Amino acid sequence: MNTLGGYTFYGQDIGILMLDTVFPRTRGDIGNARTFPFPVRYKVVRDVFNGDKLPRDADEVLLNAFIKAARELEAEGCRAITTSCGFLAGFQQELAAAVNIPVFTTTLSLVPMIAPMIAKDKKIAIFTERREFMTEFLFNRAGWSSKDFQICISDLPESSAFNHLVIYDKKEGDFTAIQQNIMEMTQNHMKEHPDTGAIILECQNFAPFGSLISEISHVPVFGINQLIAFIESAIHYPDYGTTFI
Repeated sequence: MNTLGGYTFYGQDIGILMLDTVFPRTRGDIGNARTFPFPVRYKVVRDVFNGDKLPRDADEVLLNAFIKAARELEAEGCRAITTSCGFLAGFQQELAAAVNIPVFTTTLSLVPMIAPMIAKDKKIAIFTERREFMTEFLFNRAGWSSKDFQICISDLPESSAFNHLVIYDKKEGDFTAIQQNIMEMTQNHMKEHPDTGAIILECQNFAPFGSLISEISHVPVFGINQLIAFIESAIHYPDYGTTFI
């Protein structure tokens, strides 16, 4: 059997576009490689992230930087690409068009899949860093419209420990305080929206707290790690053999 080459290294099939940040990333965060039971490859997009210019500002400078990085991941042998920030949904269509492998920038793309799974009187919750950034533009880029689905959105206060660490990119933060932020957001959400049927963690950095959110809400929780695992299983479909025993 002939084997094919063409790359310097192999086996890192999921490529992850990372913002150039310094905040600590615990296991469960997309930026911690120990989160995944399979190898991933990171590509840091340099000189585009600061407090005044976040990836939700889908301008040409940011777009070109991410397209370049995505093409590099493809050239290095990755077979699918994701990102470390859900706001990059604004680039979903352009990034997907720029390479020849699947690109999934955001968990928001899961909404049309989840909606038929839950009762019609149930809502899909979106947990995000700031709800004002969850716009129809982002939803459209993720492939759907808020006119077609029942959604509700919850976020964290501007002064939260999570925002202090992640959004303002600090090297040190209070993990216990962040857990408290997430717990209070989930509790408040379920009180306000008891008709929630599923939760999507739009903020990729909420992923380490998914089990806490699930425990409080008692509904299915969909995060970026679950989406990555699904895509990885699609490009490495299991071989079940040919026997019936």
